[in-house]
Amino acid sequence: MTEAIHYEKPVFRVNGDSALLVEYGEGIDISINERVRAMTAVLGEKNLLGVKAVVPAYCSLAIIYDPCLVALDALMEDIERLEAARLSSPPSPPSIVEIPVCYGCDLGPDIKFVAEHTGLSEEQVVALHSSADYPIFMIGFTPGFCYLGGMDPRLKTPRRKTPRTAVPEGSVGIAESQTGMYPIESPGGWQIIGRTPLRLFAPERENPFLYRPGDIIRFRPVGKDEFLEIARKDKTDEGL
Repeated sequence: MTEAIHYEKPVFRVNGDSALLVEYGEGIDISINERVRAMTAVLGEKNLLGVKAVVPAYCSLAIIYDPCLVALDALMEDIERLEAARLSSPPSPPSIVEIPVCYGCDLGPDIKFVAEHTGLSEEQVVALHSSADYPIFMIGFTPGFCYLGGMDPRLKTPRRKTPRTAVPEGSVGIAESQTGMYPIESPGGWQIIGRTPLRLFAPERENPFLYRPGDIIRFRPVGKDEFLEIARKDKTDEGL
């Protein structure tokens, strides 16, 4: 992975007539992402006139606005003002979210490939994968799919040459230097090493997601019996 580049000041890029991209640097880097998340939180609190949505990514955020309500120059001035105010306020500490995962067997069909590619045993893959704290850089692709940083470089494994047309809900995978979870069944090319019994995305809940950008994910290995018990309890608690 190339070294990240930090911008001293945010860079504005116009995207069409109703979107503004605010860039804080280049590359996947936790400190750059913290600036993105902090500004996203500030914009959510301030509710600026004309701003319809704020979409954070690794090192930038997109502001969707109504040009009939706010001029582009005025919006950029507001962002610069809020950026200066943000620097004087420390960010809130992240929440730690524990995710139980049953590794291997039929729930993690690619763990053998990951072990062979990395030269590790399957037990070492599980130990390394479940021993790190993973900050959530961004959420996207599907509802609740979180892109995580902090994976041990010894686990780096390429994507599958042929993506699957359907990856089961709750699957935990590796792709290159990242790991992540599939909240819903969807196509995907990540190497699947396990599955969580938790419902990561449930639109009927008051808060459909178990986490948000900036939170820390911790994976906890569980056996098949505990996996089934957690899945049963999760559905019972939600009245499913």
